[in-house]
Amino acid sequence: MAGGFAKDGAVAEQIEASIDDAIAQVRQRIAKGAGLTHCEDCGEEIPLARRKAVAGVRRCIPCQQEHDSEQSVDVGYNRRGSKGSQLR
Repeated sequence: MAGGFAKDGAVAEQIEASIDDAIAQVRQRIAKGAGLTHCEDCGEEIPLARRKAVAGVRRCIPCQQEHDSEQSVDVGYNRRGSKGSQLR
């Protein structure tokens, strides 16, 4: 496949960089430190099993599901490469 002015493997590098950026965004959202005994959104007690399983837990399962559904990971397009290496 002709790549124009892009070096060999440029597309794969862009895809990998986009994936790495998305993973970094998700990792930044992971709670750290001591968790809570009661949900910060609704105030219900967080079950002990959940507190043991999820380090830094701050929400009960229903509130966490709602919170997660409102979040998104912005993968956009990779801006790391030079203009010549961008996909067109």
